[in-house]
Amino acid sequence: MIRTLGTGLLLAALAAGAANAGEPARFSRFTYEGRSQETAQAGPGEYRNPILSGYYPDPSVTRVGDDYYLVLSSFTHHPGLPIFRSKNLVNWTQIANAIDRPGQLDTSGLAVSRGVFAPDISYHNGTFYIVNTCVDCKGNFVITAKDPRGPWSDPIWLPFEGIDPSIYWEGDKAYIVNNRAPNETPRYEGHRAIWIQEYDWRAGKMVGESTQLVNGGVDISKKPVWIEGPHIFKKDGWYYLTAAEGGTSVNHSQVALRSKSLRGPFTPFAGNPILTQRDLDPARANPITSAGHAKLVQTQNGDWWATFLAVRPYAEDFYNIGRETFLLPVTWKDGWPIILPKGEKIPFVGKAPNLPAQPRPTLPTNGDFAYVDEFDGDTLSMQWIGVRTPKAPVYSVAGGDLVIAGGAPMGDVKGVPGFVGRRQQHHVATMGTTVRFTPEKDGERAGLAAMQNDDNNLFFGVTRVGGKPMIALYTRIKGAEQLVASAPLSAAGQPVTLNIRADGGTMAFDYEVGGTRRTLKDGVDVKFLSTHEAGGFVGTVVGPYAWTQ
Repeated sequence: MIRTLGTGLLLAALAAGAANAGEPARFSRFTYEGRSQETAQAGPGEYRNPILSGYYPDPSVTRVGDDYYLVLSSFTHHPGLPIFRSKNLVNWTQIANAIDRPGQLDTSGLAVSRGVFAPDISYHNGTFYIVNTCVDCKGNFVITAKDPRGPWSDPIWLPFEGIDPSIYWEGDKAYIVNNRAPNETPRYEGHRAIWIQEYDWRAGKMVGESTQLVNGGVDISKKPVWIEGPHIFKKDGWYYLTAAEGGTSVNHSQVALRSKSLRGPFTPFAGNPILTQRDLDPARANPITSAGHAKLVQTQNGDWWATFLAVRPYAEDFYNIGRETFLLPVTWKDGWPIILPKGEKIPFVGKAPNLPAQPRPTLPTNGDFAYVDEFDGDTLSMQWIGVRTPKAPVYSVAGGDLVIAGGAPMGDVKGVPGFVGRRQQHHVATMGTTVRFTPEKDGERAGLAAMQNDDNNLFFGVTRVGGKPMIALYTRIKGAEQLVASAPLSAAGQPVTLNIRADGGTMAFDYEVGGTRRTLKDGVDVKFLSTHEAGGFVGTVVGPYAWTQ
């Protein structure tokens, strides 16, 4: 069960009893308290950005009746492709992971930032569709479900190259539009194109010819890079194509083109981009950057809104929590959609959509919040994720404990580590657990891990060094592990409460044994957990980790 708390200090309770030698690591409770680095307060009739804090990138939104559904990228984290539902586009509740069975999709041997990129969700004739790309694992595919809560089908693999497919429905026909190589030798690095082809949704196969719609981007003479994330919709007799351009970092943007014919030619909007933050002063206070990868949705009241990704750096281009999901209204001017006029900053607070008011969800997804997971069921809640597809279970939930017995060491790309975590959703956050563990050999360990990827992560917890039980902090930076700090434990197997306190680019590490609380190390520079340093497309995931030889 998960219960939410106020934003006061969370105290992790010590678990009773001790682990016997040779037993697996046992974790009781996971606690989280987070607050935003910026000061923003949504009043009556307002909402707060981002709408999904932390590592929730590449949002794709669709409306079915009065319900809205959102699906996000998850790369090689498992379960993957989280699905959220809302009635008002502001308050979201996770209802499923579309990839939730080991036999459904295999990401074995893939680095953390490979796997499933940029899904798109749509609905037709009683069925939900997610079309997606598994990078380095068989390419593009479609999965379906009658109920968005699942079960979702096994993938139907599609025979075209590229990434970021989405489905445009017109009557009873479906068309897939996606990023592919251009129909010429690429002129420069990042030269890509947008293509369209009909998809026979009854037979589950591509049919007919492929047509290139956009070559390079809005203006190929300016060598635009990474045109991707395309979506098509129709309004007032025009087919609109929106796509991201400029790459997913600080030059990210969203552009729009239109045509009277589905297969073009598409004319770009003279006022492009329709969303970007790249032209603003990088030294501004509390910046939001890297905005793009938008999808537009029309409400039942006729209004238009856009979900998109952006980031909140704590310094320069450093952010540890990944790319997040934001929401803005879409205005129409002279037949063109505009998400944000040029030169304007993405607001932290805006006027809420004209949709039915909803209470804040039990587990909030934005603003300041806290929760405790008691591990009191027999399964983990759907917000927990591991790394790569598990061929065999690495954990169980029993007796009020999370038990981790098995798994590869963290950093082994060929294996699945004994690790499950939750997204760090705030730059200012405290995350904790209580662990009971008796290491039998030097190097064995159990505690908290903060993981950006296989090469950039840290471990804080119980281990054995020189035959003696210790509390230790290890960092792994670009694959090289280093012992940062350690302290002796009087005896192994006793309950140890661990807390990681994050504040932007630094972390502090506290532990409590027998009622005595100590700080092992504070002020630790953890910029190596940022996307800037670690690379890739994910955010930091924090949670229990154990490894035995």
